[in-house]
Parts: sequence; C-alpha cells; structure tokens
Amino acid sequence: ALESGAPPAAADPVDVAAAAYVLRPDGWVKLVAAAGEEVQRADAERAGEESRRELERLREELALARAHTKSETERLRAELDAARKEADSLQRKLRSALSEVKRGEAALRRGRAETEAVRAEAAAQVSAAESETRRLRARLGEAEASVEASRRASREGRSVEDMRLRLLLDTVLEAAGGLRRELALPPASMRPADGVDAVEPGRMSPKDIAARALSETDPALLDQLLALPQAHLIVDGYNVTKTGYPQMPLEKQRLRLLGGLSSLAARTGAEMTCVFDGAELAAPVLLAPPRGVRVLFSKPGVTADELIRQLARAEPPGRPVVVVSTDREVADGVAKAGARPVASALLLKRLSRV
Repeated sequence: ALESGAPPAAADPVDVAAAAYVLRPDGWVKLVAAAGEEVQRADAERAGEESRRELERLREELALARAHTKSETERLRAELDAARKEADSLQRKLRSALSEVKRGEAALRRGRAETEAVRAEAAAQVSAAESETRRLRARLGEAEASVEASRRASREGRSVEDMRLRLLLDTVLEAAGGLRRELALPPASMRPADGVDAVEPGRMSPKDIAARALSETDPALLDQLLALPQAHLIVDGYNVTKTGYPQMPLEKQRLRLLGGLSSLAARTGAEMTCVFDGAELAAPVLLAPPRGVRVLFSKPGVTADELIRQLARAEPPGRPVVVVSTDREVADGVAKAGARPVASALLLKRLSRV
C-alpha cells in the first residue's frame, strides 16, 4: 500500500510515517507529511474533545457550586432571620427585665423609706418609754427616800413633821426677834390680846418682796430675799454654770460656783444648798464642800430637777425658800411648794459683785 502511495485508512499515521521513512518508496516524503498532518489533526480532535469534556465538567461543577451557594445562601438567610427574631425577642425580654428592675428598685426605695419610718417611730416610742421609765424611777426613788427618811426619823425618836415644825418655829422666833429689834420694843410679858390671830406689821415673805418694784434681773432682789429670816437658797448647779461659763470643764464650773456661793453665804448668813446632776459623773467626786454651802448630787435614776423639788417640798410652809434655775419645769414645781424661783442670770450677776 505504501508503494502505491495510498496507505490503508485504518492504519495508524505514526506507523505509516515510520514505515515510509524506513522503506522510502516513491513519494514517501508526502506520506510522512500526510501522516504528520493526520497525527496533528487527531491530536487536535482529541484536545478539542478533552476540552469539551473539561468544559462540561466545569459547567457541571459550576452548576453544583451555584446550587450549593444558593442553598447555603438560603440557609444563611434563614439563620439570619431566625437570629433577628431571636434578637428581637431578647430585646423585648431585656426591656421587660429593665422595667422589672426599675419597679423592683422603686419598691426597694419605698420599703427602705417605710423601714426608716418604722425605725424612727420605734425610736420615738423607745425614747418615750425610757423617759417614762426614768420618771417612774425618780418617783420610786423619791418614795424610797421618803420611806427611808421616815424610818430614820422613827429610829431617832422624832418624825419629819417634828423637824419641819421646829424649823418653822425657829423661823418665826427669828422673825419676831428681828421685828422686836427693828421696833425697839422693850421686853414685855404676854397679854391676852397677843394671842389674837392677826397680821403683824413689818413681817415680810418672799411674796411680799416679789410685789415690790424690783426687776427680775436686779441683784438687789436676791439680796432682799436672802435677808429674810431663816432663808434657804437652793441652786440648780449645772443650770447656773452652763448659763454663765459653759466653756469651762465641769470640775472648774463646780469649783467656781461653790466659791461664789461660799462668799455669799458668809455675807448673808442664809442657808445654801447647791444641787448637781449625778448623771454627769463618770466616777465619785472628791470634793470638800466650802464653808456654809451644802453640796448634793442626785442619785442614779433621779434627776437634779427632781431632787430640787424634793428639797423645796421638804421645807415647812412659811419658811423663805429661794430656788435658782432657768428651767421652767423646775420653777413651776418649786412655786407649787411655796418657794420663790429666780433666774440663774440673777445669781450670776450677784456673784460677780462678791
């Protein structure tokens, strides 16, 4: 077939080219060239087929990728919608929770306010109860002191009323003696008319002095009161010192006041009692009372005010008793017992002249 220059159609072009090159029949060059062209054509067809198959494969992969992308996109969109719905639900829950928190805080504030109100009311009730307890303890202490005084008087063979009557008798006798000296009356025996009850001329009492035209802040008023026979001056100690010199320590306050009262007692001869509140004491007081001044501290559970009222009530009616205190409750209490209350400023002015 090679010699005829027409190789078989089914022959492999490569084999044809090889045989033509070896045998070299007439026109072998053309055969080789034709075989080469055939090989190139076959290679081109094979390459085109492979390209088509590759293109189909890529198209299939692209379609699969698009389908996957579409499904993935739809899935992500569904998840995003679900997430948005979940976020909206969480936002609503958050707003609801914040509202609950605000309502809880408001309720907590109301509860705290109510608690504080209850505490304040309870504290006020406790304070009132403590005040009532102190008052009852003071009354109990007063009753116990009265019982103890009665017992002591009984043991000594005389009663408190006997002592009050004796002191009243001394007061009357001293007033009578003063009146006798003032009128220069000669000694005389009793006459029947002397037994008739009447007002004696010249006899004065704290109420008579109060009726005179003297200012309540004039020290001369205190001098006249202390000049009465058997006058007894009762001083509310801390009330006076905290009015006159509150910046000083309590010990120096007491010493300054007692020194002034001692000088005043020496000048007037009046009985003087200075009362201090025992609640101010942290320990027993080592104090030597000055000459002419009785110093008393109230017992535990008894206020100085109550002790002053006890002293005023212990005096017999008719004896001049002067109480120095600016405490209105003290002044009213001693006035009911017949004593003459004066302000602390009056005593301070009088002591400044000592």
